[in-house]
Amino acid sequence: MTTLLHIKTSIFGDEGQSSQLANAFIKQWQARNPDGQVQVRDLVAENLPHLDGNAVAAMMTPAEERNAEQQAIIARADQLLEELKQADEVVIGVPMYNFGVPTQMKAYFDLLARAGVTFKYTETGPVGLLEDKPVYLLATRGGLYRDAGQDFQVPFVKQFLGLIGLSSVEVVYAEGLNMGDLAERSLQQANQQIAGLH
Repeated sequence: MTTLLHIKTSIFGDEGQSSQLANAFIKQWQARNPDGQVQVRDLVAENLPHLDGNAVAAMMTPAEERNAEQQAIIARADQLLEELKQADEVVIGVPMYNFGVPTQMKAYFDLLARAGVTFKYTETGPVGLLEDKPVYLLATRGGLYRDAGQDFQVPFVKQFLGLIGLSSVEVVYAEGLNMGDLAERSLQQANQQIAGLH
């Protein structure tokens, strides 16, 4: 059975524009994969812990030496990693907040970034350990950043995904969403691009 993992990061839930684009993507994906399964990971509802000394210590402590708190941290990280590994395709709604990704998304990435588990260091730099798969980023932002040299959102996400081995990334942009009439045109173009994916 083909599986699509939908990672939600909008603080506005299903009302967020990135979530609405993701839902449009999912409808088309389901039409192409009638027997497929969609798994949703809502990072805002999940309330993942942010990186701190305890989390770093848990990741650096051998399994047999971890205390109960460290074991709980790793168990949660393992759950997130396993669902990502099991998915055949991934769609991520990525709104821009204050020039960057949602803090919940950064917390998620911090739990996935595990040396020796999701990537390894080599003499020529880090190498991802996950099997590559299609990842679709639906990037929404209120202003115009893509061609202005101010996009710190998508390059960061693509660099992180590449770190863990996911390099087949396609991006759909919806910009100017707080700029009046431009918003409607931008969303229309994004939906047309989504319709042309695959």
